[in-house]
Amino acid sequence: MTYRRKKELIAALENGTAAASSEEKSRELISQVGEKDGIREKLLRMCRQNKLAAFSALLILLIILASVFAPVIAPYGEAEQDVINRLQAPSALHPFGTDELGRDVFSRILYGSRVSLVIGILPSVLALVIGIILGLLAGYIGGKTDVIIMRIADIMLSIPSLLLAMVIMYTLGSSTINLFLALSMINWASVARVVRSQTLSLKESEYVEAARSIGVSRWKIMIRHILPNCIPSLIVLFTLEVPSSILSESSLSFLGIGVQPPAASWGLMVNQAKQFLFTQPWLCLAPCLSIMVVVLAFNFLGDGLRDVLDPYMKNS
Repeated sequence: MTYRRKKELIAALENGTAAASSEEKSRELISQVGEKDGIREKLLRMCRQNKLAAFSALLILLIILASVFAPVIAPYGEAEQDVINRLQAPSALHPFGTDELGRDVFSRILYGSRVSLVIGILPSVLALVIGIILGLLAGYIGGKTDVIIMRIADIMLSIPSLLLAMVIMYTLGSSTINLFLALSMINWASVARVVRSQTLSLKESEYVEAARSIGVSRWKIMIRHILPNCIPSLIVLFTLEVPSSILSESSLSFLGIGVQPPAASWGLMVNQAKQFLFTQPWLCLAPCLSIMVVVLAFNFLGDGLRDVLDPYMKNS
């Protein structure tokens, strides 16, 4: 639907010049003004105009596929040991060399990608859900609810995220579930602030007022009329939260309070290889490069999505 048509519907609703009844006009306004421009078309435009973002998206897809099919692609098992060939330099049999237990580093990189990506994506999804709920409540209800939620968010944002995650992990103990919770807790506040800001600007719009006038419930307004307009910004935020979670997991695992052996994650591999940094540097190089490539790919993709889905965030 064109912008001109939207304006005509709004004017007709306000001036009472449409032929239908007031309730019918309100329902038409709600159903049509809230229509979103096609996200798919915007994504296709991004692929045509931003080659770096398109390449990053393809690279992320390939990495995800490699992690899913790691048991098929990896030449050796995740924990398969060969102590006779321990600390071998990169070769045709072992492209990234072997570690102190004779395990193939390339195979462990593939298996470790499963852990690192899952720990990067799932906590970001949980943080997104928490941030959306609290942001909608703060922006739409306002008053004391808004003050309480936003002050908590300000406190969370004022504490260095890695330090906060360390405190949570030391308090709850080192486990994968606690790592999920810790990474979710450090990321929800930024999502809540963005959703609250957009809710404040949308709740006084004409189609939301029309929904209220015909008795649509508060929750339906938030979910059906406000939340869909936040989706472009949330997509951008998600692509930027994932690399943040991957870096946090890698840092925590490097410090010994993240993923625990015998599981393989890139941060844990760096931690285990640090003692060989000057004698067998390839043990650190492979997981460090993996972290760098994935984080850069998500950041480049996030920048490209921001430019086409929510250009106003570029200057915010």
